[in-house]
Amino acid sequence: MADASRIEWTDATWNPVTGCRKISAGCQNCYAERMAKRLQAMGKPQYVKGFDVAIHPEMLDRPAKWKKPRTIFVNSMSDLFLREIPFDFVRRVFDVMNRCTHHVFQVLTKRPEVAAEYADRLHWSDNIWLGATVEDKDTLGRIVCLRTIPAKLRFLSLEPLLTPLRRLPLRGVHWVIVGGESGPGSRPMKPEWVRSIRDTCVGRGVPFFFKQWGGTNKKKAGRLLDGRTWDEMPLALEERLAVA
Repeated sequence: MADASRIEWTDATWNPVTGCRKISAGCQNCYAERMAKRLQAMGKPQYVKGFDVAIHPEMLDRPAKWKKPRTIFVNSMSDLFLREIPFDFVRRVFDVMNRCTHHVFQVLTKRPEVAAEYADRLHWSDNIWLGATVEDKDTLGRIVCLRTIPAKLRFLSLEPLLTPLRRLPLRGVHWVIVGGESGPGSRPMKPEWVRSIRDTCVGRGVPFFFKQWGGTNKKKAGRLLDGRTWDEMPLALEERLAVA
């Protein structure tokens, strides 16, 4: 599969934008920044500017070439709602997602307030999922912004999970992903934090996906939580896969 992803909760990645800017504690050990520098050193043309924000119009037609339906993580190497990205380019990305209704597009942002500002000027077809990264108690306010956006499915990525999130507010949220930080300098995630979130999700009937424990050797740390994997997906995706 072209642009296949090793990220457990998606099939492929699509990066019409690369580069980002750090705004909160979860950005401290950014995997995308490390990867961008590596790709720059390898001479990859999309990463000539390293991790500086850059738009790539030549990438806009990529999803239309993928005929088989798949879930696509949009801008795994950036954030579509950076202020540096012209709104017209954001609209062009949405036009592609609106046309390619055989795919599910997973748009994840740390800037849901910008997405909310743009929301009325964009068309949110049912195959566009919008998620917010919430890594600690200081970023819980992102959920409030997320709720205001008319995406068919809204989700949370609690990765890297840096603090406990007691009484996680899940009204208007349809899916929760949890993961620990990985790579050099990774900060630890306590099992009780994950169990608390899982139990909240189970109690509210929200699908729960546990991505990883993380650490410097994330493969060795694995994905088991209390002896099992948690790979729950939204019913909307299961229904689409059954039809495909």
